[in-house]
Amino acid sequence: MSITVVNGLPVHVLVVHFVIVLVPLSALAVVVAAIWPSAARRMGIALPLLAFVTLASVPVATNAGEWLEEHVDSDALVRRHAELGDGLLPWAAGLFVLATAVWWTTRRSASVEGAHSERTRAGTPRSALVVRVAAVVLSVVVAAGAVVDVYRIGDSGAKAAWHDGFSKTADSGGHGDND
Repeated sequence: MSITVVNGLPVHVLVVHFVIVLVPLSALAVVVAAIWPSAARRMGIALPLLAFVTLASVPVATNAGEWLEEHVDSDALVRRHAELGDGLLPWAAGLFVLATAVWWTTRRSASVEGAHSERTRAGTPRSALVVRVAAVVLSVVVAAGAVVDVYRIGDSGAKAAWHDGFSKTADSGGHGDND
């Protein structure tokens, strides 16, 4: 049994706000951690945990949206929003994988550096640099894709919800009158 309505509102309308906040926040955290290993060390386990909560929130919002889709008038805007919503999970999974990889490698490299701190380093080995650059590039690409996808999904959802639900002119039905 799943919760479908809370306080008279469809759960989807409430849960999507977690996704709207968590995806960009996770994307930003992953990019910052990939670029600055010291920031990744400060974030610690919170980085992959944030990305995991983000990943978990996506199917919750999607499932609630599927329930809502069955309970509203179907039109092209609703169908488009549902189609776009189905595409967010791979982006969220990518953020989680990258967050975990950045956390793991930063944690591992910090312990290796601590164990070998007495030797003089001539610089970062080329292979480590290649891995770090690849992590930064992948993080930026996945983060940008996730944020753009969330924007597109949210925009299509707003259009589906509001396309005929308001007037561009003020309602003269007495709202705000002091009679």
